[in-house]
Amino acid sequence: MDVITESGAKAILDKAIGYAKADQCVARLNGTHTGNVRYAANTVSTSGSVRDAELVVEVAFGKRVGTSTVNQFDDASLAAAVRRAEELARLAPENPEFVPAIDKQTYAPSKTLVARSAAVTPEDRSRVAADCIEHCRKQGLVAAGFFTDVHAFSAIANSKGNFGYQESSTIDFTCTVRTADGRGSGYAARNTADVSTFDAKEAVEIAARKAKASVGARALEPGKYTVILEPQALMPIMYFLMNGGFDAREADEGRSFLSKKGGGNRLGEKLFGERVTIHTDPWDAQAPVLPWDEEDAPRRRTSIVTGGRVDALRYSRHWAAAKGRAPSGGIGNVVMAGGDKSTDELVKSTKKGLLITRTHYVNMVDPQTMQLTGLTRDGTFYVENGEIKYPVKNFRFNESVVVALNNIEDLGRPERTVFFFDLAFPMLLPALKVRDFTFTSLSDAV
Repeated sequence: MDVITESGAKAILDKAIGYAKADQCVARLNGTHTGNVRYAANTVSTSGSVRDAELVVEVAFGKRVGTSTVNQFDDASLAAAVRRAEELARLAPENPEFVPAIDKQTYAPSKTLVARSAAVTPEDRSRVAADCIEHCRKQGLVAAGFFTDVHAFSAIANSKGNFGYQESSTIDFTCTVRTADGRGSGYAARNTADVSTFDAKEAVEIAARKAKASVGARALEPGKYTVILEPQALMPIMYFLMNGGFDAREADEGRSFLSKKGGGNRLGEKLFGERVTIHTDPWDAQAPVLPWDEEDAPRRRTSIVTGGRVDALRYSRHWAAAKGRAPSGGIGNVVMAGGDKSTDELVKSTKKGLLITRTHYVNMVDPQTMQLTGLTRDGTFYVENGEIKYPVKNFRFNESVVVALNNIEDLGRPERTVFFFDLAFPMLLPALKVRDFTFTSLSDAV
């Protein structure tokens, strides 16, 4: 099935809603055309193209809600999906946090679709793999990676007359390069909405250079170090902070680093260093996202942190009503202010420290302090007097994001990154130089 057009999507949604006899009906139609190529050990291992679309129908009788899903859109299938949702709603208990369907909205389109990215061919994917593999073969290195191109559409509608439709494109690429003996490893990742800005040769050269430079890693004692976190190293750390960390309900209920002792939240308080400024903007040119959130509420450009001060929390429609506040559209992307320095310039300004290419297996330890744990990977280097002196063995870290963002010494130029399982949540993040970053043990993996 090809990507469904706006008129086609509206016809399907209107028909589904028209079958409903419930008090209200919300329908969401999403689809993707995803192409990919995977390579490992300098050989293409898999490639393919998948087309899929799904309709989710949600109905309510009073506060009793039922939901059904279908991937066939003929009249009989649509009618059956609605009947099934209604059957489930009649059986369901009342939802004490039920919120009626949103009123008709106006969504300002964002430029999430780049036509040339939606037209990537199997030949284009094969060239990406070939560029990586041939570059590494010539140097006696071994390449493994994944290239994905996504052309997607999203359409929403409800029985109150609300409707939205938008297409989007995403290009995602990762490449890990190892030395033939497995003693050195380098990594590069790229994410963009526009395939014309992507250069596989440039990315694999960086990964190859780091792989060769990381051979013969020395062991350093765990402890506190000044670190230069490249954007890929910062990305999973910031993902945990931003993807839910600024939720008002979690803060008000005492489950967040933004919770105030005795109740309430810390909105308006200065919790981070003055260099920390973050906003979300669905119309950002480098990281555009859909102009509505998971509740179909319009997103808007919102300042989240300015000069270290918390400017905004995410209020869902239910929690906003409970607290007498206006709901706020969910965070769809993250734009963190940076500087104009390259990573090399951050290295040159460092007396003693570590350069971190990537962090991996990052997980939450304590949401009330925002302490995370994870591992460094694919190129960790000791820096002294502004020069990379030698590679070092990888570490496990245990660090609070809040503490780290209070210890920033310098920032680099922002780059677009994504968490690997959430391509719909782009982040523009700078490299950060952070003092007193805590490493608790060594890791033998490269």
